[in-house]
Amino acid sequence: MKPTPVLIKKYGNRRLYDSSHSQYVNLDDIAGLIREGKDVQVVDAKTGKDLTRVTLTQIITEDAKEKPTGLPLELLRQLIVASDEVRQEFVMWYLKSAFDTYEKVQDAVQNRLGEVQSAILSPVDMMQKILGAPAASQPRAQSEPELDTLRKRVAELEARLEKPARGKRAWRRKQKGRL
Repeated sequence: MKPTPVLIKKYGNRRLYDSSHSQYVNLDDIAGLIREGKDVQVVDAKTGKDLTRVTLTQIITEDAKEKPTGLPLELLRQLIVASDEVRQEFVMWYLKSAFDTYEKVQDAVQNRLGEVQSAILSPVDMMQKILGAPAASQPRAQSEPELDTLRKRVAELEARLEKPARGKRAWRRKQKGRL
């Protein structure tokens, strides 16, 4: 079941009224609702005529004023030229297909970025996946004795390094005393 659209009434003075939230809104507010995934319907307050398409086009136009990265100029010219219904339907079908493809590519990129982020955040898990080892293949209790053994070994090696250093210092002191 499709959620009921947010009903926006447009008055003669060009003011927009969100009847579901009982407040006046502007084009940016409507754009925000759409970006949130809400279905918006704009109607003329007097006649009830659907103005959604015109309002959404106006939002795109206003957005294009601020950022010159809108639709290519040649495409806009072709939309104006496509005045007969068949050409206009083809252009709309083409635009919808292009946008659907764009969304699929964006989703694929987001999924891959998520995988990369997971790999960066948990390289051990990623290595275990690559090597085919399950994440819980070594229980914590089993790895603790290994850790203790490694700590003891490091301590032994550090002790060995300290002994010859002390021995060399004593030998040097003896040598200086003889001179």
